[in-house]
Amino acid sequence: MTKKITAAITAVGGFVPEDKLTNADLEKMVDTNDEWIRTRTGISERRILRGEGKATSDMAVPAVLDLLSKRGMKPEEIDCLIVATVTPDMVFPATANIVCDKIGAVNAWGYDMSAACSGFLFALTTGAMYIESGRYKNVVVVGADKMSAIVDYTDRNTCVLFGDGAGAVLLEPDEEGYGILDSLLRTDGSGRHFLNMKAGGSAYPATIETVTNREHFAFQEGKTVFKFAVKGMADISADLLEKNKLTGADIAWLVPHQANLRIIDATAERMGLDKEKVMINIQRYGNTTAATIPLCLWEWQDQLKKDDLLVFAAFGGGFTWGATLVRWKM
Repeated sequence: MTKKITAAITAVGGFVPEDKLTNADLEKMVDTNDEWIRTRTGISERRILRGEGKATSDMAVPAVLDLLSKRGMKPEEIDCLIVATVTPDMVFPATANIVCDKIGAVNAWGYDMSAACSGFLFALTTGAMYIESGRYKNVVVVGADKMSAIVDYTDRNTCVLFGDGAGAVLLEPDEEGYGILDSLLRTDGSGRHFLNMKAGGSAYPATIETVTNREHFAFQEGKTVFKFAVKGMADISADLLEKNKLTGADIAWLVPHQANLRIIDATAERMGLDKEKVMINIQRYGNTTAATIPLCLWEWQDQLKKDDLLVFAAFGGGFTWGATLVRWKM
């Protein structure tokens, strides 16, 4: 009898820019202060990619090269590369195409996936399906965003939240029950009114008016988004446990999207998890959108043990949300 093929994470890579934007720096830019930011979000600083022409691919490339180096794999061995991002280098071609070109992944095909802060989870589930089908052996999933490119640094409600970064994982076939075991993914397009970037798409192409009205920046109605995010991320994580007949005691780590410390705490509490079992780096990087979950894995990989059960959980603009159950192989 043929064993079931699952998609195991066999390597993790990450990259964050050197330049830091601290709360003290933001105090000089907008009407805010360090205590207000830390109390409401948990963020103390975030990384910013600076330099003319520097783009999301310039963070994704070192993240993928880091991953390949750890695995001892050549770029030519990659079959497919998916980049989850809302800040592509250009509208087209896809950032995934640019990354493949820059690293020399000449045998890979790829594309971008846009699901805001849930993008990495959506791309991970998609990449896992390619492995499970038996079609591909090496699939790279990247979460990368240069949020500083679409953040309005005159808007104190949003500019304190976001940072830049990239993380990547390698998926390979497994027949021993490791890897992505289950996912629950959701969308609700009515949320587009509360978290979006209004202009730049086909509905509102760039004009002098859209630029003047600052409509090419991320917009968020904070209270509404917070309410939906707390319920969405916490509920779906609990639902994933129930579906798989698990409790918080069975989970080694919660790997949550790093949007807000209060949302993370609510999710852990709903799952019955102690804070010691929750990966948190929001204080150093802020919300890097699609990069938050893989960056957590990148930082915590030395603490992960083979057979650990992990839950990845995210909530993003539009709205998108989801949770994924993973058995760690490395």
